[in-house]
Amino acid sequence: MDIKALREERAKWMNWKNIAPMRKALEALPVLDTTVGLGPTVTLQSKDSSPDMQQLEAAAKMMMPWRKGPFELFGLFIDTEWKSDIKYDLLRPYFDLKGKRVADIGCNNGYYLFRMQEDDPALLVGFDPSALYKTQFDLIDRFAKTKIVYELFGVEHLPFYEEKFDTIFCLGVLYHRSDPVAMLKSLYKGLDKQGEVILDTFMIDGEDEICLTPAGSYSKIPNIYFVPTVKALKNWCLRAGFKGFEVLEIMATTAHEQRKTAWMEGQSLEDFLDPDDSSKTVEGYPAPKRIYVKLIKE
Repeated sequence: MDIKALREERAKWMNWKNIAPMRKALEALPVLDTTVGLGPTVTLQSKDSSPDMQQLEAAAKMMMPWRKGPFELFGLFIDTEWKSDIKYDLLRPYFDLKGKRVADIGCNNGYYLFRMQEDDPALLVGFDPSALYKTQFDLIDRFAKTKIVYELFGVEHLPFYEEKFDTIFCLGVLYHRSDPVAMLKSLYKGLDKQGEVILDTFMIDGEDEICLTPAGSYSKIPNIYFVPTVKALKNWCLRAGFKGFEVLEIMATTAHEQRKTAWMEGQSLEDFLDPDDSSKTVEGYPAPKRIYVKLIKE
């Protein structure tokens, strides 16, 4: 696979008719001397003059829905659907990225990548084939001016990428893939020797090596294929070649972490659960619970 040619081809996505007006609004914003705060809210503050706030808010709202965050741009608070700081802070004790080559697969608008800068990694690369999320990232990065690389690629392109990585984050992607073992093999191939993957996915309780296979949607999400037990997930990872499998955390998704806000459209977690029994989805399946694991390539 010719990654350079693919990169050039996908750059044309920025000209799509639904994306082009966002890009025009983005490019009309000033370039400012800015300081960046990397706390739970990624915060931008101007060292001198501030942008026209009406112009900035209008550009940001063109890019809705905002899923991952939160962000504060010169006083404009983007209250995203997910309070992504909860997941980041949960995982923070389990990694050290100083001097490492790091990838985030399914990086969305780059919230985690912005946060990861505090570790001073050697390289930060985000993979996500979404022109909308790339545009959201570019809005933040127009002011933040980071060295983060954003690629319009999916996990399937990872084995062919120019770099091998020391640490790969893959958060909330595996359950969207119809062949989870093939995806795990792509992650394995993207690592350098003794590299690690920080992975999270949906899970179900149970001691058997089995998984839930929803007939249609799961929690109103149509592209959920397999929801494994811990033992089934471990088997997938071993089949993909990983030698180390460590469970870091298990946590149910709550309405504190995922909820409707003014910066997203449509439904959120509260609409996905049985209104009479929050332990079940509207389809009658167990409510979403996530497992966080560390995988080691030896």
